[in-house]
Amino acid sequence: MVSEQLVDLSRLQFAATALYHFLFVPLTIGMVWMLVIMESVYVMTGKPLYKDMTRFWGKLFGINFALGVTTGITLEFQFGTNWAYYSHYVGDIFGAPLAIEGLMAFFLESTMIGLFFFGWDRLARKQHLLVTVLMAVGTNLSALWILIANGWMQNPVGAEFSYVTMRMEMTDFWAVVFNPDAQAKFVHTVSAGYVTGAMFVLSISSWYLLKGRDVEFARRSFGIAAAFGFASVCSVIVLGDESGYTVGEAQQTKLAAMEAMWETEPAPASFNLVAIPNEAEMKNDFAIEIPWVMGLIGTRSLDKQIPGIKEIKLKNRERIVSGIEAVTALDALRRNQNDEAARLKFEAHKTDLGFGLLLKKYVSDFSQVTPAIIDKAMNDTVPRVAPMFWSFRLMVALGFAMLLLFGLALWHSVKGDFADKRWLLRWALLSLPMPWIACEVGWFVAEYGRQPWTIYGVLPTHLSVSTLSVDNLYGSLAGFVGFYTVLLIVEMYLMVKFAKQGPGSLGTGRYTNEAHA
Repeated sequence: MVSEQLVDLSRLQFAATALYHFLFVPLTIGMVWMLVIMESVYVMTGKPLYKDMTRFWGKLFGINFALGVTTGITLEFQFGTNWAYYSHYVGDIFGAPLAIEGLMAFFLESTMIGLFFFGWDRLARKQHLLVTVLMAVGTNLSALWILIANGWMQNPVGAEFSYVTMRMEMTDFWAVVFNPDAQAKFVHTVSAGYVTGAMFVLSISSWYLLKGRDVEFARRSFGIAAAFGFASVCSVIVLGDESGYTVGEAQQTKLAAMEAMWETEPAPASFNLVAIPNEAEMKNDFAIEIPWVMGLIGTRSLDKQIPGIKEIKLKNRERIVSGIEAVTALDALRRNQNDEAARLKFEAHKTDLGFGLLLKKYVSDFSQVTPAIIDKAMNDTVPRVAPMFWSFRLMVALGFAMLLLFGLALWHSVKGDFADKRWLLRWALLSLPMPWIACEVGWFVAEYGRQPWTIYGVLPTHLSVSTLSVDNLYGSLAGFVGFYTVLLIVEMYLMVKFAKQGPGSLGTGRYTNEAHA
């Protein structure tokens, strides 16, 4: 059995790396399409202002992209270094979308970004615009294939376990590609990135307007960001509802934890707007409920029930008992693959194999399994409710706060008086961190809510780790956190430096960067 400390440190290291990486990803995804919009207006109108906007915001995009690539490469290496058994067990499936991402998206994205920066004086206007569009396509294709891989971890379709190779094997590539969970996660995540890019431009433009400098440049940038951000935040909310529906279909445990639903309610279930979850007694000490809403979100119907945590645990206990049969039959097949009785027994219980493997956290010999140990494994199948409940609500609250901000920004942009609304400009400036917080919290909900699985219902987390020493993990964790903190400080320094310089750093002579009287 693997030590719990080793598993926790491996999880913490990957979580820290992923959360640092995702500080850079949303801005890359969102900024690139804003560059497409700005350069398209430049090509259509020929106005130098829009070329300057594309080049200036593109400079900030480039800084962020470089650091995003640096942190992202480390993540893929960790599958081999820290999660070796995971890589062995599901590598035939999980590795395919990651390989396609590198071949199809990353090389396209990296090539086009070089042409974007160095092709202004070497390419015609339409040619350079095509480069910018391809750069945006590459960035979003990269996100697509990575989220297909992640979506398979959440909802492992198109694959089955082979007792011959003793690992998961792909049976339907297109089922993996068109996995509903992956597709919902992709559109929701990239929309959140678009909001991040729009907020970045809106906030910095607001700062220029508050300072009274580069006013025309800031006004045009603010207007584009307001329109793009409003459309994007609407998409996030709508597609977030779709993502919630797919979670209800594939991961009822996660949905129940997010909503602190302990009991199975008559359909349609109510939505807990605010609650105080009591995990020890499996109830809410206090709750403000909105009737019907959860049933509509989770099932898109008025007559389908959403199972509560207590019912889910009982069903999971049955699957664990069935999984014991699968594991014992698999052990017999490992000794003799021609054992027909073991094969038939395994085929009858193989869908519950992952639940049986949960017991390996407590015993290596299944003859020692007791009802108390089964109950421990059953309780492990539900993540802690309070962190899930409040993290989800924080994400939703930030989403609606940004909807209000972008709605007002767009309204006053249409009226043409936003530059005079200093309260709105200050609000936009102070809201700069909001999309990053929402994105990080959203990833926490998605990944923590999948526990105790690396592959939901298939491979428990405690079986996925590499055989490493705890001292090695402490050392590498400290190294990663230290190095990534330095990278984050470098990015923030460069971003602040060039943002303060403003479009005057382009050297066109059209901007003085001095406050207007």
